[in-house]
Amino acid sequence: MGYLKHLVGLIGILTFWGQSYAQTNTSPLALAEAISKATQNNRAATIATLDEQVAASNYKQTEAIYLPQVSLSYTAMSTNNPLNAFGFKLQQKSISQADFNPDLLNHPNGTPDFTTKLEVQQPLINMDRWYMRKGAAIQVEIYQLKKTRTKEYLAFAVQKAYLQLQLAYNAVSVLEDAKKTIKAVYTFTDNHYKQGLVQKSDLLNVQVQINTVESNLTKAKSNIGNASDYLSLLMGQSTGIIYTVTDNTFYTNTDSTATIAANRSDFMAMQKAIEASNIMIQSSKKSELPKLNAFGSYQLNDSRMLGFGANAYLVGMQLSWDIFKGYRTKNTITTQTLERNKLSEQLSQQKEESALELSKTKRDIADASDEIITQKSGISQAEEALRILQNRYEQGLVNTTDVLQATTQLSQQKFGLAQAVFNKKVALAYQQFLTASNK
Repeated sequence: MGYLKHLVGLIGILTFWGQSYAQTNTSPLALAEAISKATQNNRAATIATLDEQVAASNYKQTEAIYLPQVSLSYTAMSTNNPLNAFGFKLQQKSISQADFNPDLLNHPNGTPDFTTKLEVQQPLINMDRWYMRKGAAIQVEIYQLKKTRTKEYLAFAVQKAYLQLQLAYNAVSVLEDAKKTIKAVYTFTDNHYKQGLVQKSDLLNVQVQINTVESNLTKAKSNIGNASDYLSLLMGQSTGIIYTVTDNTFYTNTDSTATIAANRSDFMAMQKAIEASNIMIQSSKKSELPKLNAFGSYQLNDSRMLGFGANAYLVGMQLSWDIFKGYRTKNTITTQTLERNKLSEQLSQQKEESALELSKTKRDIADASDEIITQKSGISQAEEALRILQNRYEQGLVNTTDVLQATTQLSQQKFGLAQAVFNKKVALAYQQFLTASNK
């Protein structure tokens, strides 16, 4: 009964993710609708959007290189330190002749001070931070491109899952046709057995074939549920709905001239990362230049809490120059340069691998196209062979096993055609994914 084992093996190609279980709710699903929902609701798309928003927020933080920093503080202190105690009174503008008594100067009592202080720092020229801001702006572009590529991949994943669902429905159709054929054989064999024209073993062989097909039909129907659940997962929807396919004609034409687009979103994201690395190298180099910043403060001092007696201000500008940092800047630049070179190598590798994948995909399309032609021819031949054997079986010229083998052979050819169509359409969808350009 090797043909039965082979038929059971054919169902293995239809196994999808998840556990098989009966479902009741059904809903028609168009491919465009599935892709739209996936790119909007899938968690990978949501995470990509959040990454972009984080990058945009980081870029907003760099506005600090232009804007002033303002702080307000209120400080309460008390001391008997001679220097600080005299300084408190100077700040409070409360020095009197008696305060110059040497005993009071050397042994002051506890002197309180309550200070209200407003401080302002204004960046003026900081070239390293200006380059860091440019790098942060490019990071936003990088994550925008990554989001685009994520949605392109989700579109491909949905197309593949949709085709898997279509393949599962095709498997059910093939098995139902096989079941009808075998039941007709069973009816004929049963009648002849009752007339004593065939042995009981023939009738049992047909019954075993019916049981096998019914078992495989149950598995195939469960696979429809599994494929539907996977589509629900991709679309960010609740599981438990059986989808029916409404698009059967997409991806029928091949394009042997398709090439890898230089502006593919993941390539551009990598190129932008290299550009950002160059800018960060420039930022590190500019950190060795002098920096110019302004500062100012206004304060109120009093010996009483919530008192605002004496006031004073301080304004100034600071030109600072880090002349030597122990080669830290030099080593940082070396590391950043190596990282940039690594990104360049990764981009080249990614382009080469994509070109290799495209060549393989084109061969897969060609092989699947040839397989479709072969399987269509094989179906015609298998149908004719089954018809002849059924006629001869009815005439008692061949045994039951021959008819069952012919039935299995026809199912194999139909499964092969469905699989070849699936392979071609998946390859075409993958070719579209590989050759997508960022517009």
